[in-house]
Amino acid sequence: MRYAVKVEGLGKRFRRFHGDRPLTFQEAVVAGLRRMTPVEEFWALRDVSFTVFPGEMLGILGQNGAGKSTLLQLVGGVGRADEGKVKVNGQIGALLDLGAGFHSDLTGRENVFVSGVVAGLTRREVARRFDEILAFAELESFIDNPLRTYSSGMQMRLAFSTAIHTDPQVLLVDEFLSVGDIAFQAKCLERITRLKKEGCAIILISHSAEQIEQLCDRAMWLKAGQIFAYGEPEVVAGQYVAEMRSETRKRTPVRPPQMTRSGVELRVNDNRFGSLEVEILDVRLTPATEIKSGGALRIDIEYLAERPIAAPIFGVSISHKDGLVCLDTTTATMSIPLSSIQGHGQISLQIDRLDLNTGDYFADVGVYEQDWKYAYDYHWHTYPFAVKSSIQTQGSLCPPHRWEVSKVTSDLISKHY
Repeated sequence: MRYAVKVEGLGKRFRRFHGDRPLTFQEAVVAGLRRMTPVEEFWALRDVSFTVFPGEMLGILGQNGAGKSTLLQLVGGVGRADEGKVKVNGQIGALLDLGAGFHSDLTGRENVFVSGVVAGLTRREVARRFDEILAFAELESFIDNPLRTYSSGMQMRLAFSTAIHTDPQVLLVDEFLSVGDIAFQAKCLERITRLKKEGCAIILISHSAEQIEQLCDRAMWLKAGQIFAYGEPEVVAGQYVAEMRSETRKRTPVRPPQMTRSGVELRVNDNRFGSLEVEILDVRLTPATEIKSGGALRIDIEYLAERPIAAPIFGVSISHKDGLVCLDTTTATMSIPLSSIQGHGQISLQIDRLDLNTGDYFADVGVYEQDWKYAYDYHWHTYPFAVKSSIQTQGSLCPPHRWEVSKVTSDLISKHY
C-alpha cells in the first residue's frame, strides 16, 4: 500500500541564545556584538522515523518540550529539517494551532473564505461548502461579527469546522478535543472517524493517553526528541501512564487523611496522589450532586502553593462510574496561560452544557508539573455527581435531538417495491 506520510531519520536542531541578547542593532553595537552568538545548540528531534498509511491514525504522546509540535510542523511543511526526510502523498489539512491563521479584524465569514483558499480550495468551492461549515460550527448568529468579538471556544469551533471541510488527505491535529462542549467534541470525533474511513491519514498529538488508546491505530512516545516507544496504542499509552504514575507516587509524601473544606476525606495513595507542592484544598461542584442533562456544571478548585510554582497545568476529567472518560480538559489544551502561582488561589471550569446520559459520574481534578512529569496534587473519584435525563437513550451522550416523521405517498412506495 502506498504511504500517506513517511518520515526517515528526521532531525531538527535549534540554537539557544543569551537571555539578555541585544534586541536592536544599537544595543548590539554598544555591547560590542557580545552575547550575539548562541550559547549552545540542542536537538529538538533526532533520528525519528515512522510511516502512516491512508485511513490510519498515529497518536503521539510526550511531555512538553519532547518535540511533538516540532515534528508536526515539519511534517506540515513549516520549517526545514536539519537531518532526514519527510515525504507526504496528498493534500495536508493542518490543525497545528486552531485559529492561528485567523485575523481578528475580519468577520467569521471572511476568515472562513481566507482559510479555505489558503488550504487549496477555490473561492467557489468555499462558497459551496460554506453553509455546511457554518452549520457544523454552530455559529450562525455570529458569523458576520468581527472575530475579535468571538470567545476562544467560538474561534476554535470555526477553525476546526473550516479545516475538516477542505478534503484533506493527511490531517495533522494538535489537541482537537479541547474544542467546545461535550456534544461538540462528540461531533468532532464522529467527523474524524468518518475522515479515517474515507482514507484520510491522521497524526494526532495529545497529552491524554486515554484519547490515544481509544482513537489511534498506532502510537508513538517522544522523549527528549527521540522515539522512546512505538507500537500498539494500549502498550505505548500504558507505558507512558505508568512512568507518570511512578514518578508521582515516588514524590507523594506520607501524610494522614485530611478533610477538605467541604468535608471530603482525602487519603494519600488511595484517592489522592502527588508531591503536594501545590495542594488542592477544596473542590466545589455547582449544582452540588445532581444536574439535568444539558445543564451547566461549574467546578471551582481552591488551591495553595507555599512557594512560587512556574507554569502549572490544571486539569479536570469527567468519567462514568464504569471508567469511561467523557471529558478530559486542561488549561494547557485550552491555551490558558499560568505563568506562576503562589499562595491561595482559585481556578474554575465552567461547562455551559453537559449533554451526558442519565448515570453516575466523577469529576477528577489535578494540578500538574509544567512538563507533565508528575502531579502536584490529583484527586481521583472523590467528587461524585449524578446526571438525570427525561429521555432514555443508549450510550454516554444525550444531546438535544428529535425524530421527524413524514407522510410517505403511495407513489414513493411503488418506486421502491
